Amino acid sequence: MDLSYYNDAFDLKCGDIVFVEGKLEGLRGRVVDVAYNFKIKLSDYKKVISVADTNVRGEFFFAGSHFVTFDRSALPYEKVITWFKASATEDEIFVSGNDESGFLLCDLGAMRISRAIADRGHDYYTDNRVRYISLDNTHVRAIVEGTRPYEMECDYVNGEIRNLVCDCFCSEPCKHEFAAMLQLRETLELIEKNYPAQLEATQYFAAVCKGTLLNFAMDSKETGSIAL
Repeated sequence: MDLSYYNDAFDLKCGDIVFVEGKLEGLRGRVVDVAYNFKIKLSDYKKVISVADTNVRGEFFFAGSHFVTFDRSALPYEKVITWFKASATEDEIFVSGNDESGFLLCDLGAMRISRAIADRGHDYYTDNRVRYISLDNTHVRAIVEGTRPYEMECDYVNGEIRNLVCDCFCSEPCKHEFAAMLQLRETLELIEKNYPAQLEATQYFAAVCKGTLLNFAMDSKETGSIAL
């Protein structure tokens, strides 16, 4: 179903991924046509409020179900989050807190999570719902896609996870956090096995699900090349 929206903020092109106001707010859409000659009653139209930045350039390595890069400019979190949700408005205020508790990444049993939630988190992990995860020095950020995209962050120091929070607003460890921890552990193991020098040199990696990168960064492209 194609719907019309008013846009006065972005230089849109066919194939762009956008977010809009109204009944479809929060859902991704793709531009199929752009009209420049028109006369409309503005109150009859909802607006385009955000456009995804799908311009990706950089070197990527294979790491299981994900591609990984060690270049901070290739796939920063601020770019990838635009693929999943509209930018926050100025009147949206977010706060967070934590109790300073921690656990070792190699011992997720110490995460104080119920078996049922852990099982659901494991399903998210095996279904590759951890679309993106990055480690910048000691700070981890992840995007886990469930009923909506959830943002997770924590600190990782000397094998220990601290300050783990998710914007699903659960007061206890959640399935999104557990899935992200499983993905972080797997990705670090693969990097330590195959690309230790790259991580040592940059103290950074970003890993994106293979399907996610292909769907967002390559699907709408009509020119360019890829080398394997």
